[in-house]
Amino acid sequence: MAIVVKLDDVLHERRMTLTELADRIGMTLANLSILKTGKARAVRFSTLDAICEALQCQPGDLLEHVASAVADGASAPAARRPVLKRQLTVAEGDEA
Repeated sequence: MAIVVKLDDVLHERRMTLTELADRIGMTLANLSILKTGKARAVRFSTLDAICEALQCQPGDLLEHVASAVADGASAPAARRPVLKRQLTVAEGDEA
């Protein structure tokens, strides 16, 4: 199972850049980029709150829980494949 970050979609809908969001919430562009690309291991509620406040959205608009393509045998949508592939690579590396 995976958590997919949909920040890029919400930013696009709001016609806002990542740089503009970073300025509005007082977060570095580098850290916000880590979150946007799904590489963050955790997110503070205060950060999530600030993002939701700036984008006028709900946490569920930014995050989605999806089942792993391996677990249920289904093919993941193209937009989600990089996240799932990265998780599979880590899992395979852990077994070796």
